[in-house]
Amino acid sequence: MTPFAIAGIQMHISAVEDNTDGMLHRLDILMSRFPWVQMVVFSELAPHGPLIETAQPFPNETERKFQEAAARHRVWLIPGSMFEQVEGGVYNTASVIDPQGRLVGRYRKMFPFAPYEQGVESGSDFMVFDVPGVGRFGLSICYDIWFPETTRTLTAMGVEVLLHPVLTGTIDRDVEISIARATAAMFQCYVVDVNGLSVGGFGKSCVFDPTGTAVHQAAGQEEMIAVEIDLDMVRRQREVGMKSLGQLHKSFRDRVVDFPVYDRATFDATYLNSLGPLQIPHQGSRAGLDVPPPGSFAPAPVAAPVHVAAPIAAAVESLVTAPIGALPDVAE
Repeated sequence: MTPFAIAGIQMHISAVEDNTDGMLHRLDILMSRFPWVQMVVFSELAPHGPLIETAQPFPNETERKFQEAAARHRVWLIPGSMFEQVEGGVYNTASVIDPQGRLVGRYRKMFPFAPYEQGVESGSDFMVFDVPGVGRFGLSICYDIWFPETTRTLTAMGVEVLLHPVLTGTIDRDVEISIARATAAMFQCYVVDVNGLSVGGFGKSCVFDPTGTAVHQAAGQEEMIAVEIDLDMVRRQREVGMKSLGQLHKSFRDRVVDFPVYDRATFDATYLNSLGPLQIPHQGSRAGLDVPPPGSFAPAPVAAPVHVAAPIAAAVESLVTAPIGALPDVAE
């Protein structure tokens, strides 16, 4: 067993007042109540709220305060994210701080919630870091998880725990939770999904294990979610399969297909390009209602027919023709 204690802090977030002191206060309370916690995660844009006007360069005073707090409590700390001002744009950026208060790295959200999260640039670098003697962790912010390619890349790099700060205060939160659960199962990793409250989201933070089973599911009030996870569970499942069934990473490794949709130079994107612009719908919009169906476009190449292996075909035929009570044994 390789145990590790992680806590998510689900708290009310303000858009008009700085939340940093409130975060530090709750961190103090958490560590007083649960001194065994080794890593703490806050929600997306928790320190300064969701207004892009709060953007500032890194490093900054807020990040420094969190570095001091991490060192004081001797914990790994992911203090949500902040809008980062750089020359030529703004990013949604999360910092990773180690128990000595050192900055391990920063992650820029790859998929801003377009078209609603306007004026925010897309990051392009993955954030992976190791906790010595424990395992490999990776960062994903909110909408990133809706694109499985992000988690596929992280887990192919060895990530065993996906840290996922979110700010979701919209009616798709239940869908997002389902995606978090499916992500845990599909990629055989822990998912630590931390949402805020008020302008910081609807709450319902959650932790899922590598089988997609909920370790904890919060409701809609302030909560400190302190759980112990076991990294050996990830390693065991990746070797023998989820519940001793699907060995997904090995199947992906041994695949024979390279998916053409990812080759922008050669893939026929006629259908994708037929979709309208990425924009917020307007009142009375009929977008998507008066366009020809996909079959109106040039057909994609037809895949070669898949033939059932002869032994399996024979077994199926025998099952169909055998009288009741005389079914043969079929090797898996």
